[in-house]
Amino acid sequence: MPVENPVQSNTIVDVLDKILDKGVVIAGDISVGIADVELLTIKIRLIVASVDKAKEIGMDWWETDSYLTSQANDSSKVLREENKRLQERLDQLEEKIK
Repeated sequence: MPVENPVQSNTIVDVLDKILDKGVVIAGDISVGIADVELLTIKIRLIVASVDKAKEIGMDWWETDSYLTSQANDSSKVLREENKRLQERLDQLEEKIK
């Protein structure tokens, strides 16, 4: 009588679901040098995760990137205006100190 081996078969959908749910990080460095002199270093970092998982771990840069969202342009404008006001206040305070 043959003994059955309980093997769990995963489809590509199951594997993708697990990867997106848990997340995967791939990291590496590439260095180029001649005669023990480092000329170039490239750091490569890649994360594969669902949007929800990425937000959960604090990665939400796409929400404020001006190339990816129109809301980022509004946010950038507000920050520029606030920076201008703060710079003006700083200039006024420096004048008072003198």
